[in-house]
Amino acid sequence: MRLVTYRASIEAEARLGAVSGSLVVDMQRLGAATNTPLPSTMLEFIDLGPNAVTIASDLIAAANGLFPVGVATPLANVKLLAPIPRPRKNIFGIGLNYTEHVAESARSLDTSADLPRQPVIFSKPPTTVVGPGDPIVHNAKITQQLDWEVELAAVIGVAAKGVAREDALAHVFGYTVLIDMSARDCRRAGQWIYSKGQDTFAPMGPCIVTADEIPDPQTLDLSLSVNGVQKQSSNTAYMLFKVDELIADISQGITLEPGDIIATGTPAGVGAGLDPQEWLWPGDTIEAEVQGIGRLRHAVIAA
Repeated sequence: MRLVTYRASIEAEARLGAVSGSLVVDMQRLGAATNTPLPSTMLEFIDLGPNAVTIASDLIAAANGLFPVGVATPLANVKLLAPIPRPRKNIFGIGLNYTEHVAESARSLDTSADLPRQPVIFSKPPTTVVGPGDPIVHNAKITQQLDWEVELAAVIGVAAKGVAREDALAHVFGYTVLIDMSARDCRRAGQWIYSKGQDTFAPMGPCIVTADEIPDPQTLDLSLSVNGVQKQSSNTAYMLFKVDELIADISQGITLEPGDIIATGTPAGVGAGLDPQEWLWPGDTIEAEVQGIGRLRHAVIAA
């Protein structure tokens, strides 16, 4: 399933939907029409557990494109929001998780040239999240080095505590696209949260594709362009620590809960790694895409 959070109008409340062809099917209203209780938000849906995806998929398939009045809306007529507009806690970010990005970071950001022996973990607050098409804010009072990073993000569906790697993917609800925006000149004594955690620094979407449709998350192309010029192009096969390794590692000391988000790292091609270095400025547009999930497009604006 391709699940979205959407508004049918500017004034409307945010609601949970599933993309079916050219339509967005409202999950709660579909449930009401079929005497099957379903929630109106993504987090509530994730909380129902793995069977919720099967139940909802069966209901959509049974409708065969003919939905009751008020249940479905043309996708072109809705505003998509971040799939999880307000995560319950910080996003888990993974740094230096592609070999070539380790090398370019060592050249330009004073990080170690040695490949990490364990995942490098930081976090991004819930207030970093914005949805498809929303602006990314460049605060010139804080940064002159605004940078881009396209990433695959994994969304946890079943609580994970001390899980083994071979069991880890069973805890994934689905996957989405995330842009890990970074103010490179805002690192503080080696700490990244102020650099990575500023408002609007985690564009996310356009949907969550449920894990049953992506059985192997290590086969996906991902790319990013700035003003139409490609800057990043790689494949998740080149992660140093795969999605299952990341879940297993984090869960040894931190319980991963339903709705938690892991941004799995970025490949080479960030602005800091170019020669000469390139930074984002108001008026720029970035586009990021992960195969099988979708594309994000965002304008950069002044604070």
